[in-house]
Amino acid sequence: MASKARFDVWQAADGTNLMRRSGDDIEVWNGSAWVFLANTNRVTVNYLVIAGGGSGGAAFHSGGGGAGGYRSSVAGESSGGGDSAESALSLSAGSYSIQLGAGGAQVGTSVVVGNDGSGTTFATVSCTGGGGGGDSDGTTGRSGGSGGGGGTSTSTTSHSGGAGTSGEGFAGGTGAGNSDGSRRNGGGGGGAGEAGENANSSTRNAGDGGDGVQSSITGSAVFRAGGGGGSTNNAAGTPGAAGLGGGGAGVNQTNGNAGAVNTGGGGSGAGGSPGTSGAGGSGVIIFNVPRFTAVSFSSGVTHDGGSIVGNDEVYTVTETDPGSTVTIG
Repeated sequence: MASKARFDVWQAADGTNLMRRSGDDIEVWNGSAWVFLANTNRVTVNYLVIAGGGSGGAAFHSGGGGAGGYRSSVAGESSGGGDSAESALSLSAGSYSIQLGAGGAQVGTSVVVGNDGSGTTFATVSCTGGGGGGDSDGTTGRSGGSGGGGGTSTSTTSHSGGAGTSGEGFAGGTGAGNSDGSRRNGGGGGGAGEAGENANSSTRNAGDGGDGVQSSITGSAVFRAGGGGGSTNNAAGTPGAAGLGGGGAGVNQTNGNAGAVNTGGGGSGAGGSPGTSGAGGSGVIIFNVPRFTAVSFSSGVTHDGGSIVGNDEVYTVTETDPGSTVTIG
């Protein structure tokens, strides 16, 4: 093609070839040949997109919140719910919507189901906020990216966790109670990597939050999107552990713990007399583009300045205003 006829070559100070532009293509010199890196009219973008986690339920012995939905295109890794990594995006140069999901707000000392987290969007990729945990009247957990854990009551009836979303996360665990009310324990919130654990009234154990999924998109292996632990109001009870990846740990006879910010972790249920639940953790957007690709953000976007991982530049977005955009290419 005629557009390939002129080459712009970048060299080191000693004259060694580094990179060249060949028409619309960017190529790098590997020591013996020019190797295609990117096309300047389309950009390959890999992503990790996580929604906000749900808050735990209130007020005495409630279920943990579910983790925010988790979607990934990183090769060799996985999305939530046990699914394989998705295909990378191939984007034309231009501006794309980015909206970071907030965690579900904590709920107070009245008996009430936890709040769902908000969804996160990056270009054409969207995921679902985590489901709120069930309350101490024995309601079921809410469905979401990952489902909230079930609450408990004085009934011997098991109260199920909410469902997860396919390709994003797992269901919450079941809450368990007994007839005299002495062994009431909330189920664990679902995580991106596994379901929340069921509570057990016989052992007085609340359910652990489900673990999240590990990713090395930033160059370091990090778990995100863990579920919140279920809680108990029983002096001899054992609260549920936090799901690995930012979930809030369950509690016994106190206020719940929040999910970690920018992980999509679920908050824990309340275990007080009565207590407030833990809020869900906010979501995060992490994406990479080939080095030397132009990237800019609209005002109101909080992000790092980009870091080099191999041949890619990686950006982490931790806060957005309504209507925020990223311009790529």
